[in-house]
Amino acid sequence: MNRVALLHYGSIISLISLIFLSIAWELWLAPLRPGGSMLVLKALPLLLPLFGILRGKRYTYQWSSMFILLYIAEGSTRLMTDKGLSATLAGVELLLALVFFFCVSFYAKFTRPGKSA
Repeated sequence: MNRVALLHYGSIISLISLIFLSIAWELWLAPLRPGGSMLVLKALPLLLPLFGILRGKRYTYQWSSMFILLYIAEGSTRLMTDKGLSATLAGVELLLALVFFFCVSFYAKFTRPGKSA
């Protein structure tokens, strides 16, 4: 398997994992309020790049590399301020967002026109 395919699958896995983590975190694992919170809606914007990432659309990889920075910021902030399970989940969010960022950044680099994979 070549590096472009690995980056493609890495971005898919990290994005889908981040979507499921966001939903589970805010509804069941460590919500801000018992019974879940409206912060679960933070998973909705993650659906925007999903189909472009699944299809390997280079333009989606480019803009989603900037978009994911919001989740990197949230994960790092909550890692430093939250306690217990919520801090652990923030660390997982940060890790998944960083994996996604690096996968999409290098995918966009390695697939630019005139460049062979």
